[in-house]
Amino acid sequence: MSASGAPRVAPIWIALDGDDIVFTTHAETAKGKALRRDPRVALCVDDERPPFAYVIVHGTATISEDPDELRRWATVLGGRYMGAERAEEYGRRNGVPGELLVRVTPTKVLAEQGVAD
Repeated sequence: MSASGAPRVAPIWIALDGDDIVFTTHAETAKGKALRRDPRVALCVDDERPPFAYVIVHGTATISEDPDELRRWATVLGGRYMGAERAEEYGRRNGVPGELLVRVTPTKVLAEQGVAD
């Protein structure tokens, strides 16, 4: 939430670890500070290809600053979004002190496919 109490929305890179969703963020961002105050999160992932689909996940976040775990997941995320050939580069760039590894354990999942059918 913002200082005014309004919800915050931000794009993120995500990966799955079993049923958990993982992402990274810097500790000093609004998102990082908000997660330390309140671990409740909501994520929306959409498929922008017709006939369109989406998943909304409500969950609880836990935060890790373990350097090995952070670097590993930053590398996974970099590979997923920037390609395998750049995974290590993004792992080194984003798996650094000050970054947080956030693990979201879902508590409620809503999904719809074929939205435009």
